[in-house]
Amino acid sequence: MNQPERRRFLIEELLRERNVEESGKESENKTYRNKPGYTRNRDSNRNIAIPTNSQEQKQLLRALMNLRPAAPVSEEFRMIQDEYLQAENTAKGIVTLDLIPEVHDDLYLWQGDITRLKVGAIVNAANSGMTGCYQPCHACIDNCIHTYAGIELRNYCQEMMDRQGFEEPTGQAKITPAFNLPCDYVIHTVGPIVQGALTKKHERLLRSCYESCLQLAVAHEVKSIAFCCISTGVFHFPNQRAAEIAVHTVEKFREKSGSDIAVIFNVFKDSDREIYRQLLQLQ
Repeated sequence: MNQPERRRFLIEELLRERNVEESGKESENKTYRNKPGYTRNRDSNRNIAIPTNSQEQKQLLRALMNLRPAAPVSEEFRMIQDEYLQAENTAKGIVTLDLIPEVHDDLYLWQGDITRLKVGAIVNAANSGMTGCYQPCHACIDNCIHTYAGIELRNYCQEMMDRQGFEEPTGQAKITPAFNLPCDYVIHTVGPIVQGALTKKHERLLRSCYESCLQLAVAHEVKSIAFCCISTGVFHFPNQRAAEIAVHTVEKFREKSGSDIAVIFNVFKDSDREIYRQLLQLQ
């Protein structure tokens, strides 16, 4: 199969899977169809037409993967998905550590898509459910990581959380395989949500996120780790203070532990790049 054929296969399989699920729900609800308030779903999966445009197909495939709950897949689906995603990730351009200029002392600053990094581990700013973002094509890092890692990552996370039996506490972290991403591991951490004024507790929890990720990385002999801007964005942690905590915590951890782990501060916005550039040059 070529890439368009793989993409169409995956879309058709995910739509077929959703149609089977919908049919089961229709059967369960058939006794309610003549009752007041019953409305047939006008957005039935059976009415979804597969676009001919490749970019629209990619968006549809991503949306279907985002919406899909954790569940086993066939070996055929897994194999074709992995081939497709690995080719897509390669096409985006894989970035290795030697391509990123070192600021100083194994600290790096890089602006771009964290899923392109071929490093020991990348850090995901996860929610407490730890199974990814279910909003179709959302721009958050959690959505991007799960999209390009593939369905196996959500399945792995769901099994991990089922064993744990409760939501992931803020400030802690979990490590998983990266599946189709070029990095070796993904470290998932739940950052604090700031509602109203920033507090010392928010700061302590964010510091704990960085410490927990670094401890996991060292325990798994990870040689390089890329941190996103944890808790900024939709979690509303002020960007300047978040960066100050990130840099200070990394420096203190490496000093105290003696670890020589390389740390990449990954940013997406120009404003964050400038904040980190100034902080790192002051070290």
